[in-house]
Amino acid sequence: MSEQLLIDSHHHFWALDGSVHYPWLEDEIDDHFFLGDYAPIRRPFLPADLRALVPPGYRLAGTVHCEAEAARREPEVETRWLTQLAEQQGLPVALVGWAAFADPGCETQLDRQRESPLFRGVRAKPVTAARPDQYAATLGAPGSLQDSGWTRGLRLLEDRELSWDLRVPAWHLADAARALEETPSLRVILNHTGLPWDRSEAGLEHWREGMRALAANPNVAVKLSELGSPMAAWDEQRNIALLAETIDIFGPERCLFASNFPVTGLNVSYATWLAMVEQAIADADAGPGARQAVLHDSAVHWYRLPDPRITG
Repeated sequence: MSEQLLIDSHHHFWALDGSVHYPWLEDEIDDHFFLGDYAPIRRPFLPADLRALVPPGYRLAGTVHCEAEAARREPEVETRWLTQLAEQQGLPVALVGWAAFADPGCETQLDRQRESPLFRGVRAKPVTAARPDQYAATLGAPGSLQDSGWTRGLRLLEDRELSWDLRVPAWHLADAARALEETPSLRVILNHTGLPWDRSEAGLEHWREGMRALAANPNVAVKLSELGSPMAAWDEQRNIALLAETIDIFGPERCLFASNFPVTGLNVSYATWLAMVEQAIADADAGPGARQAVLHDSAVHWYRLPDPRITG
């Protein structure tokens, strides 16, 4: 039986050797990290480490690196380091950087990163509430999805044909859908299955409403990734059901396999996460091409990857 081609559309690399500074990994512990104690990942994670995690039966054809909260003053430092890493070690094949949307220097940050042939877009996180009962306090706050000074960054991405990696908890998904009405041609990839942290009945219904609102925009796709929650214990079967429901809402052509490693490794192994996504694809009963789409082809389309069989 031939190997299944796999593209991991969301992971992080860091060397922790001074090449790039990651305050949350190298300086003080972030007491508000959404998965709690993250001491096990405060060590280097590089292409060889990721390749070693891929189970038999799969060939890692490429990966997309997502910005890893490097020091914010010069985001191009991480982009340049990753570009050099790819030249030396073959991964990643594309990257998502960061830029300060509300900053007058945002244009310069974007254009410097565009010098890298791997640069595809930006993940910039708006101000959000850590819990649903705090949601109202963030509405209209500086840096929020209602702040026109911040959302100008989305227009800068649209003008440059760059994509936006959207990461907000589920109670902000509908807000994101509304904000995107101002940038109708912007390509958006929603992170982490829409972060359904609140697993109450009401919380999941809120998540579904937000996911449907985003799915109504044909330029939005979603990464099947990271279902760890600060509000609920890890539940493998329940998480598989959420992945399958996401495939039903967006369709396989707009769903991308993503590991979020090494972070997801705080809860589950790479092989187990991949098996969970495989089970969700089967449970969704989305047709004969669904597996190839989710595990490979969707990433090629949404991140504009070269499509031969990328790294060998």
